Amino acid sequence: MQRYSLTRKINLFGWLFVLPAAALIIVLNFYPMVQAFLMSLQSGSGPNLKFSGISNYRRLFQDPLFLKSVAHVLTYLVFQVPIMLTLALILASILNGKDLMFKGLFRTIIFLPCATALVSSAMIFRSLFSIDGFVNTILLKVGLFSEPFAWLSDPVWAKVVIILAITWRWTGYNMIFYLAGLQNIDYEIYEAARIDGASSVSQFTRITLPLLKPVILLTTIMSTNGTLQLFDEVRNITNGGPAMETLTISQYIYNLSFVYNPRFGYASTVSYAIFIMVAILAFAQMKIGEKK
Repeated sequence: MQRYSLTRKINLFGWLFVLPAAALIIVLNFYPMVQAFLMSLQSGSGPNLKFSGISNYRRLFQDPLFLKSVAHVLTYLVFQVPIMLTLALILASILNGKDLMFKGLFRTIIFLPCATALVSSAMIFRSLFSIDGFVNTILLKVGLFSEPFAWLSDPVWAKVVIILAITWRWTGYNMIFYLAGLQNIDYEIYEAARIDGASSVSQFTRITLPLLKPVILLTTIMSTNGTLQLFDEVRNITNGGPAMETLTISQYIYNLSFVYNPRFGYASTVSYAIFIMVAILAFAQMKIGEKK
């Protein structure tokens, strides 16, 4: 009886510790999510919202700006995420070398962009690729260009600049995850493989990649989630231009809420579209990861 009473006390104190955090999560996360879903079922501008059922969700498939923004984020996803994760994995493998000198310094340098404020890093790339920016200055001096090129006014190259900015900022972040995973792999496995005659490439493909599969899956899901919600870089580098050719879903939500005639109901619908896309892609990636 006394033991049962002690167990109840321990459970009670455990719940008392958990309760404040749970309450904050409910108030700051789940309650706004429910409110946003209810708002997505309403139409109208400003505060004049009326229940309209799923009409906003039907509108998504007929909205050219929304479809364009989806195409843009999928373009960033297809090109940027594999490049970034591959670079992060290669850098982590190099910086995990047992005999590499100053590897702490190199790790810090590569991770530093991640510690830079999002707006600051975006403004750096906007300045670099402006008409009178550093990139044009160098290309003119070496004779590759005869006149400055408007990188941010070209639909294709504006996307390339955004991809470069995202890759520069987040490669070091993902590298840290891979380094943590690599440091949990016993170095004797590599020694044994080397004695058996396995090349560096063979060790990477047959030892490193299989043992890092859970970490690779985690970083892929996080990177997918982040790319689908991309906002700061696009907002500060191109502001969706030229002619909305770099517009992302998150920026479209911002425009619907604060730039255009405020339509909070439809903006909430677009927000839930991101949620559904993230959930579907994360589920698919987990299933693919399990099969492989």
